[in-house]
Amino acid sequence: MPFYEILIISVALAMDAFTIAVACGLCMPEVSKRQNFRLSFHFGLFQALMPFAGWLAGLTVKSMVETYAPWISFILLVFVGGKMIKESFETDDSCDPYKDPTKGFSLVFLSVATSLDALAVGLSFSIMDFQILFPCIMIGITALLLTSFGLWLGRSFAKASRYSHIAEKIGGTVLILIGLKILLY
Repeated sequence: MPFYEILIISVALAMDAFTIAVACGLCMPEVSKRQNFRLSFHFGLFQALMPFAGWLAGLTVKSMVETYAPWISFILLVFVGGKMIKESFETDDSCDPYKDPTKGFSLVFLSVATSLDALAVGLSFSIMDFQILFPCIMIGITALLLTSFGLWLGRSFAKASRYSHIAEKIGGTVLILIGLKILLY
């Protein structure tokens, strides 16, 4: 898989993390360097590990589905992309400035929730016989950087939350287009 496709997938997968980070930045009264590091590190780590877990799971079923691999990859990517686009239309007005989302169960929950789509991408990588190490690293670093940027953006600009929905729509569309490319080639 070419570098630019891995980069595009990385950015598309990081849109959930970016959106959550913007929302956290908008809700939190202050964002310290420590909070930024915690959220960015955990989102990046989970985004890097989930494709690997999906890839490993795909190895166990690969021989059973090899004939249908392009279709399965297409369906998974369309599902994930469609979910991202659907969620971009939903609004979440719950904002508790006294709750720190960079600690405890909230941090773990958000890390898992933002990286589940990466699990499906890892599964499709396995089925399509793509290497996984470099994409995992790229996905993790991209999520880390976009999470940090999202926190800063949310804290800096009160109106930034409406742009995060646009980013999520773009990310979902990109995943669907990559699924189509896999199916057609």
